[in-house]
Amino acid sequence: MSAQLSIKRVPESISSWIEDESYHRRVSKREFLLKILEDARTRQPAPDLFDFAKKQLHVGPTPDQLPFRFIDLFAGIGGFRIGLEAVGGQCVFTSEWDKFSQKTYSEWFGEMPHGDITKIRPEEIPDHDILAAGFPCQPFSIAGVSKKNSLGREHGFKDKTQGTLFFNVASIIETKRPPVIILENVKNLLSHDKKNTWRVIRETLEELDYTVFCQVIDAAKWVPQHRERVFIVGFDKKVFGPNPGFSFPSDKKNTDSPVFADILDKSVPDKYTLTDHLWKYLQDYANRHKAKGNGFGFGMADPNGVSRTLSARYYKDGSEVLIAQKGKNPRRLTPREAARLMGFPEDKQIVVSDTQAYKQFGNSVSPKVVEALGSQIIETFHQLFVSTSGACLIKGKTYQAA
Repeated sequence: MSAQLSIKRVPESISSWIEDESYHRRVSKREFLLKILEDARTRQPAPDLFDFAKKQLHVGPTPDQLPFRFIDLFAGIGGFRIGLEAVGGQCVFTSEWDKFSQKTYSEWFGEMPHGDITKIRPEEIPDHDILAAGFPCQPFSIAGVSKKNSLGREHGFKDKTQGTLFFNVASIIETKRPPVIILENVKNLLSHDKKNTWRVIRETLEELDYTVFCQVIDAAKWVPQHRERVFIVGFDKKVFGPNPGFSFPSDKKNTDSPVFADILDKSVPDKYTLTDHLWKYLQDYANRHKAKGNGFGFGMADPNGVSRTLSARYYKDGSEVLIAQKGKNPRRLTPREAARLMGFPEDKQIVVSDTQAYKQFGNSVSPKVVEALGSQIIETFHQLFVSTSGACLIKGKTYQAA
């Protein structure tokens, strides 16, 4: 055990904060100081105690003062960006090819995203600490490595992922080596193409020397919508080692979780009320499928609960999230209500048609979930940063604890 830390060496102004002196006499100086930093996140001790511990460990800035740089690929309208900026991130590069999404992104963030990712050279992308991508899901066709060798062709991820958009993501990861990667997709990614798609993605990231974590997260804790998405988080082993100590945020609902009524406007134009023809069609459709023993049909949202998942097809009939109206046919969400249902801030103005807005929100990731996930990643950075033997890449610079 290393040298003990005498209680007398702690500044007098903060000695009263230490209650259990007998505990501290039995631990090393480093263990004591790390405990101070650990407790600081929940107990909020006096600033001079926190500064004392930092000075003793030579750890530099506190985690909430550590800006990080990230890139936003397949950015859509910026759900990842809003979430990561909320925990201190700085976006240094964006790619999105859809012209309507580009219009919204440009209006919201004051910059036009780069276009087609397949035409972007990885070397041209700025250095970054986190790569975020809500990439499309495509099947992979894998031939045997032995056959590839006989033909003199590449194997490994460059062969397995060729022809898919994930190949472009993997190439950027290989070239830029971001310490952390965050990928998001629909829940079915894990079973897509007889689980082959997920297997190739996981093996590719591991081949690139990342420790990979994967979990399906339901957004219903943060927004009043049942929205399950798979999040894949990877940590560069050269930075974090094989065991980064990461854990996903809990998606268990609590008393503070919003309910559907929270996002509704008090007055809504009649144009959002379903026509008699459309309402009859949806009821007949639901009845036909009910008779066949399945649950296909419309979803009437419970004001005190959460809605079904908002999809990109919502503009067609609004069937998955309908709102009951007294003395009227049900109505669909307004675009602003759809934005709230996804967790987008009120100050983000809708600058496209209703049809495009529904598509954009239905395709997006919830910023609230990304913010919660980002906080857990920052926590992992924190654990590395306070280590006396670790190194951490923050904002393109390597910080080494003394």
